[in-house]
Amino acid sequence: MIDCIVDGHTALVTLKRPPVNAFNIESLAALEALIGRLNANADVRAVVITGEGKFFSAGADLKEIANSDPNHPRLVAQHFGRAFEALQNARPVIIAAINGYALGGGLECALSCDIRIAEAHVQKALPENAVGLLPAGCGTQTLPALVGEGWAKRMILCNERVDAETALRIGLVEEFVPTGTSLETAIALAQRASSVSPTAAAASKKLIQLARKGVPRKAALAVEREQFLRLFDGEDQKEGVAAFLEKRSPRWRGL
Repeated sequence: MIDCIVDGHTALVTLKRPPVNAFNIESLAALEALIGRLNANADVRAVVITGEGKFFSAGADLKEIANSDPNHPRLVAQHFGRAFEALQNARPVIIAAINGYALGGGLECALSCDIRIAEAHVQKALPENAVGLLPAGCGTQTLPALVGEGWAKRMILCNERVDAETALRIGLVEEFVPTGTSLETAIALAQRASSVSPTAAAASKKLIQLARKGVPRKAALAVEREQFLRLFDGEDQKEGVAAFLEKRSPRWRGL
């Protein structure tokens, strides 16, 4: 259902639920638990998420949502929110290698990552309104933060699919690459992310996310200065400067 292989400081997570890697309660719970384990593993500094086959993920398993149990939709929404909030709040750098269609909850999964690499043929959409629902995996909040209110409304309210060029232009993805190369590109980027101080990266990631959380600029800048001073007194800062002066790769001591 979800595979994870850790190689050095990078974890490769593969969504594997044929035929379209649709999410159900079980797979969402598994993803949330996996992110928790990766957070606790200080050796893991970056995570790449991709899908098996022709889909990144087609989103929610609609057959399961149609379950006759009246409490089931509430459980589905809760699990979507918990899993994708866990992704957004994760300590490592999370990179989506969007190898195939990313629709509904599949796109919300990618939106919850820090960086998105999409293949040139991939279509992306949040089509929930077309079946009488709405994005419940943080999509109504995360998408406008990335692409602005106008494009978020076009995609959600008008059921508009976007191609790779449009996704890049509006800020939905950071890069699009030839078909079949998203994983290779994402792993190379993950290796770059793993080369910086994990302590500094974790602190920087939290600071960058303060704007999305509505923290006033003045308060966020005060936190930024505090974090800088904390890092300045840390072992990683001393090692980073020493490595720079000695022209060698740093040996980070980590979190």
